[in-house]
Amino acid sequence: MNELLHAWRDTLPASAPAAAVARIGDDLLARWHEPQRYYHTAEHLQGVLWVIEEQAATARDLDAVRLAAWFHDAVYDPRRVDNEEASALLAEASLPELHIEPARVAEVARLVRLTASHDPMPGDRNGGLLTDADLAILAATPEAYRTYTVAIRREYAHVPEAAFVTGRTAVLRNLLDLPWLFHTPVLRERWEEPARANIAWELAGLSTNPSPFASI
Repeated sequence: MNELLHAWRDTLPASAPAAAVARIGDDLLARWHEPQRYYHTAEHLQGVLWVIEEQAATARDLDAVRLAAWFHDAVYDPRRVDNEEASALLAEASLPELHIEPARVAEVARLVRLTASHDPMPGDRNGGLLTDADLAILAATPEAYRTYTVAIRREYAHVPEAAFVTGRTAVLRNLLDLPWLFHTPVLRERWEEPARANIAWELAGLSTNPSPFASI
C-alpha cells in the first residue's frame, strides 16, 4: 500500500495541497480494497501502473494516463452498468482539488470512459496505452488467466450461471471482433497472440463447462 501511495503522490504536481493529496489518495485506495472485488483490486491497479511505466515513452501525456489508471475502476460495483462513467465523474470532481489543469482533467476523464470499450481511435497513444495495460491479463499465462476467470466469477456471484455464460460469451466475442486487442506496437507484438489464444480457450470451454461472465 505504501508503494501505491508513493506512486500516487509522485503523479501529482508539487502545488497539490497535502491534505487533498492524502484524503483523495486514501479514498482511492479504500475503493480498490472494497470487499466485492476479487479481480478489480489494488493488485490490478499495480499491474496497470507497471505496464504504463514500462511503456512510458509511448504516452503523449504520461501523467494523464497514470491518473486515469488510478480512477479507471475507482467505482466498481458488478451490479451496475455505469462504472466507467461514475469513475470518470469521480475523476472530474476530484482532480481540480489537486491543482490538475482543466485540459488534463478532461483527458483523464476521457481515458477512463474509454475503458468501457477498450477501442481507442488510431493514433490515440494515451488511450492505447491505458487500454492495453487494463487488458494485460488477457495475455497472461494460462494458469494466471484461469485464476482471473475464477476471480471474475466471484465478483459476479449474484448472477445465475446461465446468465454468466451468456454474458461472458458476448464479452469475449466482442473482444475478438476488435481489429486489435492491443494498440501499443511492442505490446501488440508480445501479447496479441497469447491473448487471443486465452480467449479462444475460454470460449471453447463455455459450451461444455460453463465459466464466469465478466465485464473486464
